[in-house]
Amino acid sequence: MKRVAVIILNWNGAALLRRYLPSVLANTDADIADVIVADNGSTDESRKVLAHEFPGVKTILFDSNHGYAGGYNLALAECAHYEYSVLLNSDVRTPAGWLQPLFAHMEQNRQVGACQPKILQDRDDDKATFEYAGAAGGFIDRNGFPFCRGRIFATVEEDHGQYDTEQPTSVFWATGACLMVRTELYNRLGGLDSGFFAHMEEIDLCWRIRLAGYDITAVTQSHIYHLGGGSLPQGNPRKVYLNFRNNLVLMHKNLPQKQGRRLLFIRRLYDTLAMLVELAKFRFANAGAILRAHRDFRRMRQRYNTFPERDARADLPQCGCNIIVDYYLRHRRTF
Repeated sequence: MKRVAVIILNWNGAALLRRYLPSVLANTDADIADVIVADNGSTDESRKVLAHEFPGVKTILFDSNHGYAGGYNLALAECAHYEYSVLLNSDVRTPAGWLQPLFAHMEQNRQVGACQPKILQDRDDDKATFEYAGAAGGFIDRNGFPFCRGRIFATVEEDHGQYDTEQPTSVFWATGACLMVRTELYNRLGGLDSGFFAHMEEIDLCWRIRLAGYDITAVTQSHIYHLGGGSLPQGNPRKVYLNFRNNLVLMHKNLPQKQGRRLLFIRRLYDTLAMLVELAKFRFANAGAILRAHRDFRRMRQRYNTFPERDARADLPQCGCNIIVDYYLRHRRTF
């Protein structure tokens, strides 16, 4: 039996399947992994494309769209017999040998619950530039703001090997664009939180994996190319809303209760400042999105009433920084 399920969740992505699935099939070691497309109730020609252009690909077909989190949760439940699963975005191009370093690392390190490769932008020129969603591994600062090796806020670096290490590096969270996880652990922890809808659900999952006693790593011996930004572009009010709301939920549910209350008070001050900046720049829709995010968070937090006893961010010293001060006041633009 093969050990790894490489699961691509698709919804109305026929064009992406044609563009990206061939590289995944050609460059994924068939001796250790099955490539599986989980179709989330597509209404375009996705299923016809899969049946006629990729007849050898394993499929899981859902009757309706269960969303990103719900779709993957159902897919990994069906793939419970695989020891490892890779959640791979449908807009990812994989080079030869991309999976082996991830697989070998998980095999050799039983305390690692999840890992990611380097995430580079899929672009036409020769520049190797980190992709916004994950780069070379993510962290979260003392005030709950996520950042990455290779990407801090809107500053994205070119990859010159500056984060390459001989051994994989511990990070706080790994990107959902290409996330390898122990299938049993994923299912035991409840998978992705469907309440997030989109954005930061993989950070929440990785936080829970750390609380369960496992490590998260970035394996820079592997890399993939991610198109990214296909759903909501940066600065879109809907994206602003989801990022602010989900960041609040993330801290509320994963921090000790007393510490979470204190940090959420601090975040109200930061987010009020962010709203005033948006107003000063006449971006009224974004300011309204921040306000709605806090309103809806107050409703959502009622569903989370159990809290951990420790702050998992203490596992990594990089999480003790204040990324706002470092970036905006000290003008530090790189990790």
